[in-house]
Amino acid sequence: MLPSLRLRLVVVFALVALTAAVSASGIAYWLNRDAVLTRAQNAALNDFRKAMEDNAGNLPRKVSCQELREAAAKMARSSQNYQVLLIDRTEDGKTCSAASNVDDFSLEDVPERLRSAVAKKRPVDKQNKHPYHLYWQRITLDGDPYLVGGAKVIGEEPTPTGYLLKSLAPERDDLNSLAWSLGIATALALIGAMLLAQGAATTVLRPVRRLGEAARRLGEGKLETRLRVSGTDELAELSRTFNDAAASLEQRVAELSAREASSRRFVADMSHELRTPMTAISAVTEVLEEEQDNLDPMIAPAVQLVVSETRRLNDLVENLMEVTRFDAGTAKLVLDDVDVADQVTACIDARAWLDAVELDADRGIMARLDPRRLDVILANLIGNALKHGGSPVRVSVRTRQREDGAGVAGGGDELVIEVADQGPGIPEDVLPHVFDRFYKASASRPRSEGSGLGLSIALENAHIHGGEITAHNAPEGEGGAVFTLRLPRDARRVAEERENGDREDDQGQPDVDDRADSDGDRDREEGGDVRPGDGQDTEPDERRHKRRDKRKNNGRDKRRDKGGER
Repeated sequence: MLPSLRLRLVVVFALVALTAAVSASGIAYWLNRDAVLTRAQNAALNDFRKAMEDNAGNLPRKVSCQELREAAAKMARSSQNYQVLLIDRTEDGKTCSAASNVDDFSLEDVPERLRSAVAKKRPVDKQNKHPYHLYWQRITLDGDPYLVGGAKVIGEEPTPTGYLLKSLAPERDDLNSLAWSLGIATALALIGAMLLAQGAATTVLRPVRRLGEAARRLGEGKLETRLRVSGTDELAELSRTFNDAAASLEQRVAELSAREASSRRFVADMSHELRTPMTAISAVTEVLEEEQDNLDPMIAPAVQLVVSETRRLNDLVENLMEVTRFDAGTAKLVLDDVDVADQVTACIDARAWLDAVELDADRGIMARLDPRRLDVILANLIGNALKHGGSPVRVSVRTRQREDGAGVAGGGDELVIEVADQGPGIPEDVLPHVFDRFYKASASRPRSEGSGLGLSIALENAHIHGGEITAHNAPEGEGGAVFTLRLPRDARRVAEERENGDREDDQGQPDVDDRADSDGDRDREEGGDVRPGDGQDTEPDERRHKRRDKRKNNGRDKRRDKGGER
């Protein structure tokens, strides 16, 4: 409800000041009210008692109404300014009620309880020396406060009874003026407290604001950020602690950055150095593969093992170089207008998967993407589905309006490609890790034909387009695992943003993967088939086509015989 610290400080100061001012004003008001009313009341009652003794007590036993009126008028001429009502039996035995002012005071104005108390005779003893006493009560007549008092003259019966009626309006007006004064004082105290709260909040929040700005800059990567420390209070100590933490963090990040750069350099150098012997070995294995039919049957299995393991090692080296480029941030997009259906068909045909894949895609769906990286994504997703899920694999292509928060950058439509297999699906505990590097679902089978990097490379290629890949299982009875690729139909804005960001990051900083990037990108851009090692094929066309046909046939035979367990 109070999101701002300044607002909370102001509210707290205001509440404290308001509570203190209201409490002090209330106490002062009630003390003054009691004092004013008690003083006015006691003065009037004392004067009335004395007037009753001097005037009503000296009346004759057989009094007339005229004498009662004269006595009442005389008593009302007191400095206390009250009205008097005298009641007694006249000489003819009737009760006479004489008021100093008939229009202002009558017996009906006296409360019944007060009249009963005044007329009640009490027994005289040690504690009660008089049979009659003076009683008073505050009443309200026509909205104005009044004091009503009454007493009976002590003597031989019958004796006159007198009542007074004193207006307390002047005291009320005085108390109202006091209340207004206290209210104004409370408002001024509240305003002063709010001003003090503003000053205190500014004093406290200025260092806190500087600390927030420094923390924001530190979060943006400006590890040299420090705070100027002044004073010895808690905020100064907090600034010192922040500076110490920032210095420690800067040192730690520098160490980690150096280690990361060293690791990337090691992987890049290792991958680069492996390429030269791998190229020679690949050429020799291709020759051995072509002559496999002419070899001794005892040697042929060993030659086949060498060929397959060489290709696996070559794939691993290429994947490591690709991962290095992603980690170093040197991977670039080479955009082109692509017919998605033709691209998927070409990917399937190049790997001899036409008989194992069902394609549901309308021609004419154009997208501006990097065709090479899209081919890598499709090859990994479809190959993974064939390997672990079994055929037929269904690939569907569609477009839809981009949803906010869908994980795809850019505006407009997005391209959605789903790859679904017919296998048993992915275990629920494995689903969160399918895109992790070198992750294997079964620890008992640590060795497999793949490197464990295919899906992670596919995900990185989707991210570089500003897209995303998700995995889930189809409903029971409707299929196995489903991988969904979402890409923007136009990745130009993503490419421009990445290029601008890379240009800012590269100013004054050496690239730790220049050599691997230049070699790897050249090799991958020259060939149409993105299988590692096939990009620099310089052998005669007849031999190349012969070997490719042989691979297709071998691939079909293997898929027919292989199961679908992940």
